[in-house]
Amino acid sequence: MLQYLIILLDDTSTSFCHYENVKKELRLVPIETLKAGIRFGMMENLMIQFVYPDYELPNEYADIIESIDHSKIKPSDNDADIWVTNSIKDIESDVPVVWRTDKQTLFGSAAAIIEVLENVPRLNIVLKDIESFTDNNFEQYKELLEKLSVKVEQLYVSGRTPQINLLTDRLMLKDMNNCGAADTNITLAPNGKFYVCPAFYYEDEADCVGDLEHGLDIKNKQLYKLDYAPICRHCDAWQCKRCVWLNKKTTLEVNTPSHEQCVLAHLERNASRLLLKNIRKHGTFLPEQEDISEIDYLDPFDKREEW
Repeated sequence: MLQYLIILLDDTSTSFCHYENVKKELRLVPIETLKAGIRFGMMENLMIQFVYPDYELPNEYADIIESIDHSKIKPSDNDADIWVTNSIKDIESDVPVVWRTDKQTLFGSAAAIIEVLENVPRLNIVLKDIESFTDNNFEQYKELLEKLSVKVEQLYVSGRTPQINLLTDRLMLKDMNNCGAADTNITLAPNGKFYVCPAFYYEDEADCVGDLEHGLDIKNKQLYKLDYAPICRHCDAWQCKRCVWLNKKTTLEVNTPSHEQCVLAHLERNASRLLLKNIRKHGTFLPEQEDISEIDYLDPFDKREEW
């Protein structure tokens, strides 16, 4: 069931996920399209998330946006609800931060990440090159998670409650919390058409799933639901984003993640398991949560016959 409407305010709106936005030419959403999008969101009882470009919008747009409850996703922390950045340096903010990066930059940024955890309420790390991970990269990722886990444990023991998606999300979850594209959220682009998510728009404008005039038209929409994901529905790496766009890009199936996506998610899951175990050595922590069980695989595809 849809819960969120993502509205791209311009063709150059910031990317907040795995995809790259290569559009350079400004195309601001027309005022009437913006109003119609807000009206659609209100009629469907959806929470609206506005994704901003890297320039100040005209006052007329600001007035319309402020007429409805919403969240702002912006490439700066000025009046943002979520700040998206491509640099981990000197981050200090009162709002959650999304850091988009590549694997090599990530592997060399443990110290910077640790510093940021003390300065923001939440850090989401989004990798732009998941599909290029190798076995050696998986080992580097595991080592990084171990380093970060030590710091997160120290912060919890000191009374802090750091949040970093790679480690702490799995601690709090009791079921899948995936990206939800075309299931719990849908995207409206500046051209007035709906898309599974922003990545589908930026990759191919013709790949729409309806428009404001005729409504949504999602083909085989059941495939975007967890119940129709043959592997994922058995999985307990609940923090995995299970990115629909990456799925389609790497496996040609929107409901089937790639090997790389699965292994990374399970490395995170296992690191969260050890983090939870270590924090509980210091006292009662999340007593309502069950222990995360030990597993003998990193890709659930290897267990497909048992399931």
